[in-house]
Amino acid sequence: MSDSVAPRLPAATWAAVVQHAPLVSIDLILEDTQGRILLGMRNNRPAQGYWFVPGGAIHKGETLDVAFGRIAEQELGLTLCRRDAEFIGVQEHHYADCFLGEQFGTHYVVLPYKICLSDTSGLTMDNQHREWVWMPVAELLAHPQVHENVKAYFVLV
Repeated sequence: MSDSVAPRLPAATWAAVVQHAPLVSIDLILEDTQGRILLGMRNNRPAQGYWFVPGGAIHKGETLDVAFGRIAEQELGLTLCRRDAEFIGVQEHHYADCFLGEQFGTHYVVLPYKICLSDTSGLTMDNQHREWVWMPVAELLAHPQVHENVKAYFVLV
């Protein structure tokens, strides 16, 4: 496989991909030293208005290690390595909407990784979320605004 990564797709092309194919993504389950999980309030569809773990789609030509690092840097401002994380197991997420609205749904094949952070001071906000919160697992499981796809991770862990 080439070391080059495909450039960002034009919106119309990306819409066609989302409409006709599953997306492969990485979710980051970040745990602090108190056992709390980092959740972001989603600004965008799908899962808009829900607390969700950070994550993102893998780009064509991108290795898992590179994608993991890019997603951590873009969404969190952190330098994280996949080798330091625990792979949770393949998940599927199905949404009735997509980034454009309700024209068609979104299907993700998700690779969730759990990583424990001893230092959270470098955490920054991205444009995908309007706020971050550290939430204990018991609270996360009971909270009505935590998305069901996030809750499913803690049945597996």
